[in-house]
Amino acid sequence: MQKESELMTAEEAANYMKVSVRTIREWVMKGKLSVVRIGKRRYRIRKADLNQYIREHRVRRKAPQQEDELAAQDE
Repeated sequence: MQKESELMTAEEAANYMKVSVRTIREWVMKGKLSVVRIGKRRYRIRKADLNQYIREHRVRRKAPQQEDELAAQDE
């Protein structure tokens, strides 16, 4: 069982998020992901921060009824 406070490398975070390491590094450089510095150039990413990113960027599909109502409004 992994803990929320677990620290991950960029490679482990990429595997967890199912994205490339390059994507993780871009998110870090753009400030989209927080990191824990462990040296001048090295860092780790908290699992809790990855889960927070997922929650904040989740896209929810609208219910079919809402889609029909929106389509009717457009007409």
